Amino acid sequence: MLTLRQREKRQAWLLLAPMLIMMFLLTAWPLVRTLWLSFTDAGLIGDGTAPGWVGSENFLYALTDPDFREALWRTLYFTAVSVIFEGIIGVLTALLLNQQFWGRSVLRVLVILPWALPTIVNATMWRLNFNPDYGSINALLTQSGVIDNYRSWLGDPSSAINAVMFADIWKNYPLVTLLVLAALQTIPDDLYEAARLDGASAFRRFRKITFPAIAAPLAVALILRTIDAFKVFDIIYVMTRGGPLDSTKTVSFFVYQESFSYLRAGSGAAYAILMTLICAVLILIYMVMLLRQRRSGGIE
Repeated sequence: MLTLRQREKRQAWLLLAPMLIMMFLLTAWPLVRTLWLSFTDAGLIGDGTAPGWVGSENFLYALTDPDFREALWRTLYFTAVSVIFEGIIGVLTALLLNQQFWGRSVLRVLVILPWALPTIVNATMWRLNFNPDYGSINALLTQSGVIDNYRSWLGDPSSAINAVMFADIWKNYPLVTLLVLAALQTIPDDLYEAARLDGASAFRRFRKITFPAIAAPLAVALILRTIDAFKVFDIIYVMTRGGPLDSTKTVSFFVYQESFSYLRAGSGAAYAILMTLICAVLILIYMVMLLRQRRSGGIE
């Protein structure tokens, strides 16, 4: 006879079974299939023959491919710069919105708007803004005297990646703002009042009161944005298609081209697995930080 606890445990697994099966079909099976393809010479368009087994050849080629290494470094540059600026702008905006002033509610809505826009809409909008003939960016910079002539921002390899990063930062910094603002509103005003009476400067109040309160949500926001920025694809696809001269070709776009443009499913799967491993490392870092924050009482 099963005990009550054993029956409850069995019932719990029976209730969870449909969800676990669905998760396996939607997540585990595609990953296993991709892993198998990465050890073959499969093409996206089959010729009726079974893919040939090539072992680790695809991975060895990927690790020694200079184009892939350039795409990886470009992705790391995109991720680092985007996340740093999103963190700085997000914190400064949250500090502003935490103050009492007329029109604060309207400004909060306007700040959230970029994040609410679909990425495709955002990318299309900024592609028009950076247009070399009638874009608003050229008009603004020439009329203010910053540049003398209209420039092709997305057509110049030296500026294309920075233009895409600008669009990505504009869209995603509100996420940091929202999480930090929520943490700021949990800080009692009495702490700031006591610090003022003690003669603490604004910087000291920020370092001793504000930053410890926002550190945990800020870390979560930046790690989530790091993972998301490393996987960037859609905004690049819409704005530059990876050009000019591959200057905006990130790892995700590299995998897309290898698989769907060059029709090499085997090597494309190997690149995808390598990207998945890098993302897994980022997720592991994220989980370790969350665990440490829970142990220290930073997250309830």
